[in-house]
Amino acid sequence: MSSVSRSDELVFFVNGRKVIEKNADPEVTLLTFLRQNLGLTGTKYACGRGGCGACTVMVSKCDPVSKKIRHFSVTACLVPICSLHGAAVTTVEGVGSTQTRLHPVQERIAKSHGTQCGFCTPGMVMSMYALLRNHPQPSEEQVMDALTGNLCRCTGYRPILESGKTFCMESNGCEQKGTGKCCLDRGENDSPSHGQQSDISTGLFTKDEFQPLDPTQELIFPPELLRIAESPETRTLTFYGERVTWIFPGTLKDLLELKVKHPEAPLILGNTSLGPAMKSQGHFYPIVLSPARISELSMVSKTSEGLTIGAGCSLAQVEAILAERVSELPEEKTQTYRALLKHLRSLVGQQIRNMASLGGHIISRHCYSDLNPVLAVGNATLNLISKEGARKIPLNADFLAGLAHAGLKPEEILESVYIPHSQKWEFVSAFRQAQCQQNALADVTAGMRVLLKEGTGTIEDLSIACGGIGLAPISAHKSCQQLRGRCWNELMLDEACRLLLDEVSIPGSAPGGKVEFKRTLVVSFLFKFYLEVLEKLKKLVKQSSAPDCLRYPEVSDGFLSALEDFPVTVPQGVQRYQSVDSRQPLQDPVGRPIMHLSGLKHATGEATFCDDIPKVNKELFMALVTSTRAHAKIKSIDSSKALELPGVVDVITAEDIPGTNGAEDDRLLAVDKVLCVGQIVCAVVAETKVQAKHAIEKIKITYEDLEPVIFTIEDALKHNSFLCPEKKLEQGNVEEAFEKVDQIVEGEVHVGGQEHFYMETQRVLVIPKTEDKELDIYVSTQDPTHVQKTVSSTLNIPVNRITCHVKRVGGGFGGKMGRPAIFGAIAAVGAIKTGHPIRLVLDREDDMLITGGRHPFFGKYKVGFMNDGRIKALDVECFINGGCTLDDSEQVAEFLLLKLENAYKIRNRRFRSRACMTNLPSNTAFRGFGFPQGGLLAESCITAVAAKCGLLPEKVREKNMYKTIDKTIYKQAFNPETLTRCWNECLDNSSFHSRRMQVEEFNKKNYWKKKGIAIIPMKFSVGYVETSFHQAAALVHIYTDGSVLVTHGGNELGQGIHTKMLQVASRELKIPLSYMHICETSTATVPNTISTGGSIGSDVNGRAVQNACQILVKRLEPIIKENPEGTWEDWIKAAFEQRISLSATGYFSRGYEAFMDWDKGEGDPFPYYVYGAACSEVEIDCLTGAHKKIRTDIVMDACCSLNPAIDIGQIEGAFIQGMGLYTTEELKYSPEGVLYSRGPDEYKIPSIMDVPEEFNVSLLSSSQNPLAIYSSKGVGESGLFLGSSVFFAITDAVTAARRERGLAEDFTVKSPATPEWVRMACADRFTEMIPRDNPKTFKPWSIQIA
Repeated sequence: MSSVSRSDELVFFVNGRKVIEKNADPEVTLLTFLRQNLGLTGTKYACGRGGCGACTVMVSKCDPVSKKIRHFSVTACLVPICSLHGAAVTTVEGVGSTQTRLHPVQERIAKSHGTQCGFCTPGMVMSMYALLRNHPQPSEEQVMDALTGNLCRCTGYRPILESGKTFCMESNGCEQKGTGKCCLDRGENDSPSHGQQSDISTGLFTKDEFQPLDPTQELIFPPELLRIAESPETRTLTFYGERVTWIFPGTLKDLLELKVKHPEAPLILGNTSLGPAMKSQGHFYPIVLSPARISELSMVSKTSEGLTIGAGCSLAQVEAILAERVSELPEEKTQTYRALLKHLRSLVGQQIRNMASLGGHIISRHCYSDLNPVLAVGNATLNLISKEGARKIPLNADFLAGLAHAGLKPEEILESVYIPHSQKWEFVSAFRQAQCQQNALADVTAGMRVLLKEGTGTIEDLSIACGGIGLAPISAHKSCQQLRGRCWNELMLDEACRLLLDEVSIPGSAPGGKVEFKRTLVVSFLFKFYLEVLEKLKKLVKQSSAPDCLRYPEVSDGFLSALEDFPVTVPQGVQRYQSVDSRQPLQDPVGRPIMHLSGLKHATGEATFCDDIPKVNKELFMALVTSTRAHAKIKSIDSSKALELPGVVDVITAEDIPGTNGAEDDRLLAVDKVLCVGQIVCAVVAETKVQAKHAIEKIKITYEDLEPVIFTIEDALKHNSFLCPEKKLEQGNVEEAFEKVDQIVEGEVHVGGQEHFYMETQRVLVIPKTEDKELDIYVSTQDPTHVQKTVSSTLNIPVNRITCHVKRVGGGFGGKMGRPAIFGAIAAVGAIKTGHPIRLVLDREDDMLITGGRHPFFGKYKVGFMNDGRIKALDVECFINGGCTLDDSEQVAEFLLLKLENAYKIRNRRFRSRACMTNLPSNTAFRGFGFPQGGLLAESCITAVAAKCGLLPEKVREKNMYKTIDKTIYKQAFNPETLTRCWNECLDNSSFHSRRMQVEEFNKKNYWKKKGIAIIPMKFSVGYVETSFHQAAALVHIYTDGSVLVTHGGNELGQGIHTKMLQVASRELKIPLSYMHICETSTATVPNTISTGGSIGSDVNGRAVQNACQILVKRLEPIIKENPEGTWEDWIKAAFEQRISLSATGYFSRGYEAFMDWDKGEGDPFPYYVYGAACSEVEIDCLTGAHKKIRTDIVMDACCSLNPAIDIGQIEGAFIQGMGLYTTEELKYSPEGVLYSRGPDEYKIPSIMDVPEEFNVSLLSSSQNPLAIYSSKGVGESGLFLGSSVFFAITDAVTAARRERGLAEDFTVKSPATPEWVRMACADRFTEMIPRDNPKTFKPWSIQIA
């Protein structure tokens, strides 16, 4: 089309500079344009669906109605560039830079330690910046709301929020506002804990150092755009792309004529619905119409009867309009508006609310729609317009069902929505339940309205509509008709539930699954509505002086809490750590909370990640073709159609590999057969990413299915399908011990898998050199040497020809240990075959499909114990779902057993584990490496014993914990004194015992809400089981100007290893950090490195850096002795003149001995242990399964922390990641083995709204670890398991509910504790009344693989 038609010029501004695009392609997003066309790589690609916020930028426009400038945050990955005509875009580069001037937002997020890997930081900065442009002194709640659409996998959010709170106007004084206590008050025991000293610090940064916010210094809205807005151009603009034409009419008349001409063309405003559908579901529209310039679609009018809102208003604008109307009108008139506001504040993040339009939300009619059910019961009317004229249709059941007669005609558009006021004796409510509290698609959403006959309890009119339970929102019209004339009482409620379940039926195979949960939610919501109306009636009767004879059923005090939604609260907390010795020199940074080395660059977008490297000359893009079958023979691969497409250069298959194609049972590219959906079969190389993506759709692979197909651990056990031999540890005489105990309990534990969800997906750039078959590989990995070796064997060239470079990694968590080598090798084959540089960047969907994650787990236990809670015997059998190849599964199975005992001494025990082989992508290393699964089983045994003995779980934990110097099950000696200190200090800091009593008191008074509290101890083993893995090298250069370049074998993943290494070098060389620099990790400078993991990166590399520096200091000693008063520069100059080498290699190889003899079941597999304890308190809603995290206290033994800010950040981030594992992160697979949850919409990692209301972290004082550098400890992984304290607090609350209902307290433990699990575990009259399907009569939507 572009060859015969000429596009109009697209004009917009970026960071104050005018952009004129003469050939704008409607399929190009703002994110792509910024990164590829303008080279502004600060805006990151992480999900491509608007769900993570990494690509957040600010858009400024002149409002067509008010003529005021609007500044709002958007996700650039969803914004078509053609929608930006006349707009101004501000990216992180336009806010400030280290080269010119830092903006206070950038400075504060860095200095508040709000960055770790830094990949999400530019998006965080831009969300905060957009808020400050509108509210220079925001409230804490506004800060929280602004960040709801931004995900972070590293920090745990607390420091990010702290940086934002520094802009807030109010000062809360004490952090623990409203509690009547000072945040620094001691716990229950006011005397200092053992070894506790007064030199405890609670501040990680100083606010006084921050530059003030000066709104007058911000970028102004371009005057040229202002002039255009004042005299808007009305002619239609058209932008022609290769496949899509974007038409941008200037008047309503033109738009209506275009709709007649192109009736199938969709209208796009925010692109939040069509954008993801076009990307992930293959939807395609050759012509799209943009009504953004039509002011009539943004009009708002108020009457005495109701409110009309233009369909073009964004959801954020709708929220503001409704909030204003609620403040103006009496409550009885705003029932529908309040219900809509409730949903608007929770359904998506701020960026999507800024982009999505009211009209788009309504017309999309998504099954999970939050607003449509409320608008339907609120009797909203849709005002339609076409060239033929205007008409009105009700937003009713027929419209929701998509019936042709009740919807829009092809030539019509939605102009506005009329929402009438509610009236006296009319009550409207909205309900929703999702996987997490905010920014998640609803499992079930509902709108309910009842009009009672004045002065009576008789139903005059009733409306109920639900979303999430069918292909579109459903209206329960028949049920409501039958209930008219009934009295609002218990009899009506029972009948209503029965009718509703009959009418709103959900088949067992319904998309989305969770069928019984959804059925239960429908009637639970109805019950909540019933109670709400009774309470409002009670109030109304009092206000209206109704006759005394008018009586309604009373809501008992114990039921009142069912009416209260969990409030959104801004997290508060204190971080405690031991101050450095007062005698330590000020320039010695060790032990001080030093800002992350790249913090400021993270915040300005200047920090370069792998895909930020500018395009290389003649570079090609690679896309992967993956299997669509779980177990099948490959009969043929036909790439002819793909090769015919423009821009496609080649297709890489296994036949193109010159060397080794992986291992026999773990191929890089599939040969002859595939073992799982998502296995890489071949790869397309093309000139652009778009061309490569189009080409992979054209490759035809013919399969022949093979048997058996195994997905679940249960199936693997049936087929005896395992990846490795059984692992076993045993101590004492288990069988004899079982004969002598008072009681025996048997149980099961299921733990689902977990996706790494590093913000930076897997990516690699391979650049072939012109001679000697050399390759430069820029890769996001934790193990560049493994990449180097794999590429070497794949290409059959020596390792010395391959150099791997790692500048920084946007999160790893174990997922970038082995996997990057596969992608690097495939890309390298493409580079060698084509002779071109190859860039491979996985989309989030492909990354999640291909790479695997944490192993799903199934464990069976048999525990024997005395009536006082002392455990005498424990027999455990564990199974992990390893996927289709071995990968790290054998080591995970081993570590699971080695870590399983956690903090408990049980004299007679037997642990066994097997790794199951299934037809799923291979699971791999993940932070914690087996401990999060095994530890959960150990703690589940404790809670089961406590339930049987009638004891509190914490008492059983104390009885069975290691208390004196002892040996583990594998006979490694250790001293648990520090474990005991952590436990006692956590009890004290959390005021555990008094809060336990408060929880019990709360539970006595509330039937539908329950609180739970749990405290969990932890003994975490650090390091690897092989001694050879505990080595490291470093290279330190001193240049003649005195500056120092440090290189080491560790990789910067966000854990601050480079920062710590410079702290070590600074101390050893006795010079300030400002003299130091680290460039990158490279296999050319430090060879034969060990993967960065196991929590020992800083330990071993720190020793190597220390060794190199000590060598240099030794060489400089004669120079310094000669001139003791000289400067560092003087000494270096003199050393050079005296021909003293100023470069040294440091090496660490002794001190960390590790071995394990599995035949004997004994060894010393770990250098040392990290101890800790965490106490968490939650509140659950028994009717919905939702929970609120009230408080968490963590005490961690980091010994002498190298950097308290970094270590506390690691602990917090790991805790929140563990909390996600145990509560919200749920992988869903189809019965055919296809992963459903492949992005942030379906897979919910914790957001800022999931942080505990009070979140306190303390590093144990006066603790020593002589084995590690400067007596520190590695804490990168250990905090993750402490997230289980939230899980056990939830199960504590569930147990309280079940106890009150007379149900068994020992139930099967299933993680994660999702709302579905919690709701169904809190069985009641509503779970009993729902219909249940025979599993043999339908095919489930998803399967349980653990």
